[in-house]
Amino acid sequence: QVQLVESGGALVQAGGSLRLSCAASGILISMNGMNWYRQAPGKQRELVAAITGGGTTNYPDSVKGRFIISGDNVKNTVYLQKHSLKHEDTAVYYCQASRDWITYWGQGTQVTVYC
Repeated sequence: QVQLVESGGALVQAGGSLRLSCAASGILISMNGMNWYRQAPGKQRELVAAITGGGTTNYPDSVKGRFIISGDNVKNTVYLQKHSLKHEDTAVYYCQASRDWITYWGQGTQVTVYC
């Protein structure tokens, strides 16, 4: 059974930093990689970071240079380090992974950035 558990969401001041974690079980990040998405109120869920099993990363322009995705294969955990946070980064953040053509989602963690 695949489980993804996010943690680290918080209330943070604009300009601050925050690190989210996604602990995976039942799936190996070293083989399958993982993605981070976010969904703000009234908006569609959007991809904010991706890492392949081999460690290749990818980001949309909206977060490039501010967000860093990384993985710890020993802990089977993926992190999303966020810097220079903006109010528009306020959202529920979800980790997502796929295995055998099935997509799995975590429960989400709330990040609120205040000015």
